[in-house]
Amino acid sequence: MPQAPHSPPAELPSVALKPHGEKRLGRGHPWVYSNEVEMDAAAKAVPPGGLVRLCDRKGSYRATAFFNRHPLIAARVLSRDETQPIDKDFLAGRLKRALDIRERLIGAPYYRLVHAEADGLPGVIIDRFGAALCLQVNTAGMERLTPLLLEALNEVVAPETVVLRNDGAVRKLEQLDDYVEVVQGSLDGPVTLEENGARFFADLTGGQKTGWFYDQRDNRAWAARLAKDARVLDCYAFAGGFTVQAALAGASEVVSVDRSQGALDLAARAAEANGVAGRCRFVKAEVFQELQRQAQAGETYGLVVVDPPAFVKTKKDTAQGLKGYRKMVRLAAPLVAEGGYLLAASCSHHADLESFAEQVKRGLMDAGRRGRILRTSGAAPDHPVHPALPESAYLKAQILALD
Repeated sequence: MPQAPHSPPAELPSVALKPHGEKRLGRGHPWVYSNEVEMDAAAKAVPPGGLVRLCDRKGSYRATAFFNRHPLIAARVLSRDETQPIDKDFLAGRLKRALDIRERLIGAPYYRLVHAEADGLPGVIIDRFGAALCLQVNTAGMERLTPLLLEALNEVVAPETVVLRNDGAVRKLEQLDDYVEVVQGSLDGPVTLEENGARFFADLTGGQKTGWFYDQRDNRAWAARLAKDARVLDCYAFAGGFTVQAALAGASEVVSVDRSQGALDLAARAAEANGVAGRCRFVKAEVFQELQRQAQAGETYGLVVVDPPAFVKTKKDTAQGLKGYRKMVRLAAPLVAEGGYLLAASCSHHADLESFAEQVKRGLMDAGRRGRILRTSGAAPDHPVHPALPESAYLKAQILALD
């Protein structure tokens, strides 16, 4: 693990902004792109993720930021206070504020504790599972600060177990190695969590991302309201969030589809723990193929959920990924019984809400279905959005009633 920097703000190297970089920063944006800074010798001398003073053309201080000249996002703002040192106390202050928000909103200690830039900690994701924390550190700057971050977490949260789940693809953009490490406490298997009154299990070292997707909490509760007495199809079911909550709400049967046997095993374990295993069936399959197979077999459901992983992983994939959402809805809609409901979601931040909604509409038209939108939503409130960073509003979901 890298050693944390300890330079006082006054001793930090200065990086000069170009005019368009000044404008972006002046509008409150927390990022500065590589073509918005003067890549002079001073900038090139900053180690990846080093702390710098961002200055305007006159040399006046504008912000304290991480700097990495290699990726497109060269600087990520931490503070706009020239007197504020970036130390353990700074990190603890950000963590205390984030904790207070979640405790007020969620209460039970199962939530996203830190959501990167929106919580003032660029590139850091921290999910809380009771006494265990799972961290993703996705920027070189936060990688350098990780030792101090762990100290601050022990001061503010005092977890028993801490996992560094640093194996995300975005780390490659920052030239960071992948690794997964239990840096505090121990794990002997999946941890438990609670959501909307149900119990689930998360694999913090081997599951997707941090092991659970808290962002869909509110959408799962909403979908459960539509599940009573209905057959439900949960596609991309992962560890059973929609599945179990639909069954608990009174679904007559829930069919869960995912290509990961490990995820389905966790979902089945959750169904058993919540006393609904008898009404849940788990199918290991590729979702598009399974949707086609079930349509050919004449299957119908009162509620169909399609909550896929990101179809648009990079900006250049946007057009092709959007076609994927259209196809997803085209294949899912025929399985919705007349008078039933469809929940379609996207976690691709490159696909904005307007574009996603357009593909949902086109998919319905392709399937010859009509209906109405009951709810358009984003992530649960423990996934706040930075006001100047629309990319942080990555999750989109629509619930439709189909005729």
